[in-house]
Amino acid sequence: MRIVIAGGHGQIALRLERLLSARGDEVAGIIRNAEQGDDLRDAGAEPVVLDLESASVEEVAAQLRDADAAVFAAGAGPGSGAARKDTVDKNAAVLFADAAVRAGVRRFVVVSSMGADPAHQGDDVFDVYLRAKGAADAYVTGLDALDWTIVRPGALTNDRGNSLVRLEAHTGRGSIPRADVAAVLAELVESPATAGLTLELISGSAPVSVAVKSVAGN
Repeated sequence: MRIVIAGGHGQIALRLERLLSARGDEVAGIIRNAEQGDDLRDAGAEPVVLDLESASVEEVAAQLRDADAAVFAAGAGPGSGAARKDTVDKNAAVLFADAAVRAGVRRFVVVSSMGADPAHQGDDVFDVYLRAKGAADAYVTGLDALDWTIVRPGALTNDRGNSLVRLEAHTGRGSIPRADVAAVLAELVESPATAGLTLELISGSAPVSVAVKSVAGN
């Protein structure tokens, strides 16, 4: 498969790139800073320098043509202000989805957040983030041209992954290593039977492949 990842230098994305390239997939990661290119190459991915806050739909679609799947893993990051939650976590996700439709890429996986809700209340930056993520998810799920899956991880950690997870429509609160999120994403990308599902993800007791097959009904 050829898989294009938005937010290619993110902590989850770099782990995902390593997994995908190791199994023989062709991976491209969209980054804003050319200086991050070597990190992607080390992970086995082709760096694509493109700013999703200023690019046009056609510019992004040009990078998605001939892809088999697209993964939105971009985020403004914990140190960013409220404005960039809208420009990255919401607007860039909408742009990437529109570009996938334009390029004819049906398989579309989104890394969202537990608690994402366009109607979430509150004025703190994290509240704005959850609204932005929720609005982006709502937009993607309204696109019939995409075979989308929304993944909403719990609290992210840098603990060593053990590939044991809980992946369900509603898991309740919990945490999960970024490595295990990447492992689930790698499985979901090639599991189109999970299309149309919004899934929460935390650490659990099911091996990744079993958890994905379970929600896919296999």
